Amino acid sequence: MKPPSRKTIGLIVILTFALQGIASAHAFLDHAEPRVGSTTGKAPAEVRIWFTQRLEPAFSKIQVFDAQGKEIDKRDTHVDPKEKNLLLVSLRELPAGTYKVSWHVVSVDTHRTQGDFKFTVEPKG
Repeated sequence: MKPPSRKTIGLIVILTFALQGIASAHAFLDHAEPRVGSTTGKAPAEVRIWFTQRLEPAFSKIQVFDAQGKEIDKRDTHVDPKEKNLLLVSLRELPAGTYKVSWHVVSVDTHRTQGDFKFTVEPKG
């Protein structure tokens, strides 16, 4: 079997880098507070989610639901004015329980991503 030509190898390298650029052109969840899957002793006042790219505020949203599926956030989702990759929503006072955070965002390059995670409030004492 004949080894690939330099031209073929060069084309493969170019395509690999081009595809990596396309794949990285989305705003993915970087980290969140409360942390994904975490248990906290004190109910948070807000959910904060950092993404891998800057967000388009008009098309980005966080919703938080209790175990019965009732939305319990204050419906005030906004992008932080200083950190354009940080999305926040305020919470009502939360009793002990497990909560589902659903998010969908559009990055400034117009790519849409979405996801969800849970966290639990379990007061100590």
